[in-house]
Amino acid sequence: MHTTKQLEEWIDLYGQKLFDRAYYLLSNREDAEDLVQDVYVAAYSAVEQFQEKSNPLTWLIGILQHKVSDYYRKKYKGNPQVSLDHFFDHQEFWKDTDGILKNWDSQDGSLLDNETFNVFLEKCLEELPDRWLTLVKLTYLEEKKSSEICQDTNISPTNYWKILQRSRLQLRECLQFNWFEK
Repeated sequence: MHTTKQLEEWIDLYGQKLFDRAYYLLSNREDAEDLVQDVYVAAYSAVEQFQEKSNPLTWLIGILQHKVSDYYRKKYKGNPQVSLDHFFDHQEFWKDTDGILKNWDSQDGSLLDNETFNVFLEKCLEELPDRWLTLVKLTYLEEKKSSEICQDTNISPTNYWKILQRSRLQLRECLQFNWFEK
């Protein structure tokens, strides 16, 4: 039998780890704090159901993952207002990006070890629309499967792939301008 006292101990033991995970997934301090509070409220309501078949942190992380999925489902339920003018010309054709997106050398694979480059990468990521950033993070940082992401964010697979393609193009152009040409 679990008590409220035990849950208070879990807050002290695992609160920072849960917050770090939530912040990593949401990139917003206030939302991460709110989500961690929601996790503990849910855990308090279900503490009697915890059967100690796993570590309490594992159980709490599971609750957090469900809360994150709910957060994104709710956040992106409506149609976002994203301007695609950046990628299309006035006739709605893809803009010619040959002059913008130059070939990068294969030696650039070590760039992620460069702290200055990572600062520019973060800035370029921040310029993505929220919905695009979410998909990029879930795909490349969380390494979730596309089907799971589509279900969590309530978008079609076609829309998912289009958003990822546009995100990569925008990131590449931003890095080209802010890093490779300077």
